[in-house]
Amino acid sequence: MRWRNSPPAVNLALQGGGAHGAFTWGVLDALLEQRQLQWDGVSGTSAGAMNAVVLAQGLMAGGPDGARAALGQFWRAVASSLPFEVAVPTADGGVRLAPGMRLMLQWTHYFSPEQLNPFDLHPLRDILNAQVDFGRLRTHSPVRLFVAATNANTGKLRLFRTHELTPDAVLASACLPTMHRSVVIDGEPYWDGGYAANPAVFPLFHECEARDILLVMLAPLRHRAAPQSAEDIRGRMMELAFNATFLREMRMFAHLRERALSSPWWRRGALDRRLAGTHFHLIEASEVLRELSTESKAAANLRFFEMLFALGRERAAAWLAAHRADVGRRGSADLGALFY
Repeated sequence: MRWRNSPPAVNLALQGGGAHGAFTWGVLDALLEQRQLQWDGVSGTSAGAMNAVVLAQGLMAGGPDGARAALGQFWRAVASSLPFEVAVPTADGGVRLAPGMRLMLQWTHYFSPEQLNPFDLHPLRDILNAQVDFGRLRTHSPVRLFVAATNANTGKLRLFRTHELTPDAVLASACLPTMHRSVVIDGEPYWDGGYAANPAVFPLFHECEARDILLVMLAPLRHRAAPQSAEDIRGRMMELAFNATFLREMRMFAHLRERALSSPWWRRGALDRRLAGTHFHLIEASEVLRELSTESKAAANLRFFEMLFALGRERAAAWLAAHRADVGRRGSADLGALFY
């Protein structure tokens, strides 16, 4: 139950994007600091799933300030989790992979994760186990959680809801099959959720009370030009594969909502009324993120994370200033223009 004068509730849809997920850290930090919104459901994939689970843990342990602290602790731990230098900042604010990391990525074209990492070492598993109380989160999370993974044998989306969350469920959502072994849960192998949903928006619509959905996007909706180098082509192919299902889902929402709004109110059924009353919002930084190289998604570097964090805070503050009054009243993102 929410008091009449309490902040409006919003659902969050958090995209994956590896190291670029530090942008989402900055967005969440600014939104939590301003305390102008409450959270109902949070759907995340890969890095978005990490942000979602750590956000919920922090809110559960210490409210908005606890969530800000938890997210900061998580991303700093990721930056210091590898025993060797992964990335080197560049003068223009970007990042390039260190020679050792670049060589390891090249090896993934020829060797399986079992060959490259026979002991299945995974720094993120240690970080999640240290920072998230999954047993308590499953029963006391202050937000509804939806973590997406892809069944490697069927290609079907598997949504892990709050009561199902474990470290393996979150790791499955971020399992790049060339880098990590499949995560086996209930006898089924899972890969990165981006192949099936990046992120899944429909559970926020069907299973949550809040009628506002805020998309925090890492993948640019449009690039300046087609890629030319073999490396850039591979990167674009992976990005398109990861975002195809999300784009189709959002196009469906745009079409169905347009149809619902165009029909007379007295002829609308329950689904049409719900669609007409759902408001979509968007925070992103396409013009900056599209200029970053594909390899920067693997750059676990604190300086790079802090640059993206500052950018996320800036964009979230600007969105609040421009659209906070829209929440609960109208959408601030034109789905037709964005996804048609």
